[in-house]
Amino acid sequence: MGVIRTPRSKWIEEGLRALAAGGPEAVRVEVLAQALGVSKGGFYGYFRNRAALLEEMLDTWEHGVTEDVIERIEHEGGDARERLGRLFDFVGSSNTPVTSAGVELAVRDWARRDEGVARRLRRADNRRMDYLRELYSAFCSDEGDVEARCLITFSLRIGDHLIAADNGPRSRTDVLTAVRNRLLA
Repeated sequence: MGVIRTPRSKWIEEGLRALAAGGPEAVRVEVLAQALGVSKGGFYGYFRNRAALLEEMLDTWEHGVTEDVIERIEHEGGDARERLGRLFDFVGSSNTPVTSAGVELAVRDWARRDEGVARRLRRADNRRMDYLRELYSAFCSDEGDVEARCLITFSLRIGDHLIAADNGPRSRTDVLTAVRNRLLA
């Protein structure tokens, strides 16, 4: 019986976890192998080097937060408000190695120091904003209103995890529900 290899996707997922925990410097072959409980030799069956892994991690992240999310939302159909509602629910509950807030923030921090990562981030952000524009434009005729709703929606995705303030007598969930209701009105 042959040796079972650790799938490529597991290396990428573990790399994304390490990225979220400590930035790109934390993505080390030895550390990933240890976390996966395997030897580092299997790594080189998939990747030429650490740089190749980092590129595939970024590819996976970019596709995962754009096309994969959009396909998931569009699959069930419905009008624009229904799709936005599903998008809010999915983004609010999804915590995979690709879609976690930690990876989102780590990629943004990395982009501040790496122009190639910054280009990828801009491309992903523009794709996400374009999708939001498409949805909001279906029921908002004012372009300024559409853009404001898109920016608020996207800012919540990025910034909600960074806000430590209390919400007075309301829970964060109640406040986010109120924001959602206003955006979908």
